[in-house]
Amino acid sequence: MLNALANTGIEVMIGIPNDQLPVIGNSQEAAADWINKNIADFLPATDITCIAVGNEVLTTTPDAALLLPAMQFLHSALLAADLHYQVKVSSPHSMLMIPKSFPPSTATFNLKWNSLMHQFLLFLKNTDSSFLFNAHPYYGHTKGEDIFTIDNSLFQSFPSNKQIMEPKTPLNYSNTFDAMVVAAYYAMQALDVYGIPVIVTEFRGPRLDGPKEPDTMVDNALVYNSNLIRHVLDDSGTPSQPNTAVGAYLYELFNEGLQPGLVSEKNWEDMSSNRNTLYSLRFASLADAGTNLQGLVFCVANSSADTDALTLGLNWACGPGSANCSAIQPGQPCYEANDLAAVASYAYNDYYQRMKANGGTCDFNNTAMLTTSDPSHGLCIFTGRDSIAPNPSPSNSTTVSPGSAGSGGSIAPLSPFDGVAKLQVLKITYLIPVILYLWFDM
Repeated sequence: MLNALANTGIEVMIGIPNDQLPVIGNSQEAAADWINKNIADFLPATDITCIAVGNEVLTTTPDAALLLPAMQFLHSALLAADLHYQVKVSSPHSMLMIPKSFPPSTATFNLKWNSLMHQFLLFLKNTDSSFLFNAHPYYGHTKGEDIFTIDNSLFQSFPSNKQIMEPKTPLNYSNTFDAMVVAAYYAMQALDVYGIPVIVTEFRGPRLDGPKEPDTMVDNALVYNSNLIRHVLDDSGTPSQPNTAVGAYLYELFNEGLQPGLVSEKNWEDMSSNRNTLYSLRFASLADAGTNLQGLVFCVANSSADTDALTLGLNWACGPGSANCSAIQPGQPCYEANDLAAVASYAYNDYYQRMKANGGTCDFNNTAMLTTSDPSHGLCIFTGRDSIAPNPSPSNSTTVSPGSAGSGGSIAPLSPFDGVAKLQVLKITYLIPVILYLWFDM
């Protein structure tokens, strides 16, 4: 994996699993050996910038006392190899380390860990490292004692008079994410440590829920993740530190269906195990956009899907699915004779917008995905916008039914062209950091 990331310009953070702490935390030699094998051998081709020592160690493992020694041993090994300026050492913490994060200005770390946390923060300060923590605003909403609504978690825009007021400071919060980050700043300040940057090492909205887990649907996951990416990439900072940008890492590329716990904790991904995209995150367009999404989500065809599968999906949507396919008939504004994916996108989206409240999904046998990019163009307005597609003339108001291709009610002839499809799948043009948890034998 490290070789694959060489010469890409992508920054890489490498994680050391919790079960390696007893070895590295008890041996300078083991730490030096780990650095040589997993860091030094791959620099400078692979842009390794940080080592995440364990994950949520203080709240999940019995080896908490070994965390700081492991970090010190690793830093000493980096220092000996003259790599300490490029590669920093830190450890991600759970939000459980801050028992009460609102109001943010009163946030403190769990008193049980005050002594260790103070030493930990001094290490970060002295080595110019960042404070890493895992912030999941969805749980800030579900466990936040009704302080934050689902709209706060989704970064929906609010006028100032509807933002959440901080009772002890003049700060207002329009989203849960900022409040969590500010709570981390104040918790560090409560231990008299200042000036340490914050990086959120896990963020994402779950796309699937279980019993008593409200609001975890794929639409909300797409809106949340898109708006949070935009929020991070615009370098806007937080209410307490508006000039200090907060870095963040997307949590989970693939599903963790075997992980124990709540259904939502297993379903954060935007790709299934067979690499089908469940929804589309377009980093370049999100960075350039000026306003947050207000829940506008479209179902579109995957342009790389098999042509026969797209045709079947299109015929089902316009037939048994009862989508209104009048706008994709010949002569109508959404008809494109040489672009099957574009035509199928209109049908898929119309079905999805009409049926999602009743359990309809954006799947179509793995030929569809959700996107926040409005596929409307010219006079072709996709269902889901404030206005609905213009009504075509009655003579063309027919639907495509299964097996009707080439007959009077079909959209034939269709001849999908060879070349670059209009709807790119997960086109990532921004270089963002990638977390790798590498399971190395010592």
